[in-house]
Amino acid sequence: MARPKSLPDAEVLASVRRILADHGDRAVSFGSVSQATGLAGPTLVQRFGTREGMVRAALSAAWDALEALTERAEADTPLSAKGAQAFLKLLGAESETSEISLLAADFRDPALRERAAAWRARVEAALALRLGGGGKAREAAAILFTAWQGQLLWQQAGGKAFRLKDALKRISG
Repeated sequence: MARPKSLPDAEVLASVRRILADHGDRAVSFGSVSQATGLAGPTLVQRFGTREGMVRAALSAAWDALEALTERAEADTPLSAKGAQAFLKLLGAESETSEISLLAADFRDPALRERAAAWRARVEAALALRLGGGGKAREAAAILFTAWQGQLLWQQAGGKAFRLKDALKRISG
């Protein structure tokens, strides 16, 4: 079977992220991505330059998608405690967010680390706004964000230990 001559970057980068998620950082190489996509290794080198450039591009594309999703979730959820829950539910429902733990797993790249910090601040601000604003709401938003992230991380290792709805009631009540 002949190799495809072209494949959109989005599909190549999704393959890189799948390899990262399934097998870790060390499994990503031009060879493994070539095998996953059917593109020739030299084609990948020509597109991305280095293995690190390919990984950075894959993670940057995931951040772009997550930031766009966050913007949509902010626009689509009401400014209430139920809106805070709906906001996190929207962020957690999309396939891109299954990569949140992947995005947070490696902050060696300063630019990606900066994006992560900015995204966290944005999510916490959106939550605080839905929880009424002010200092208490900002504190509750930080706790809720951390609980939500922990739930996403550990969900893969055996399910939910608690419901965000219950945590939201406790910290905003």
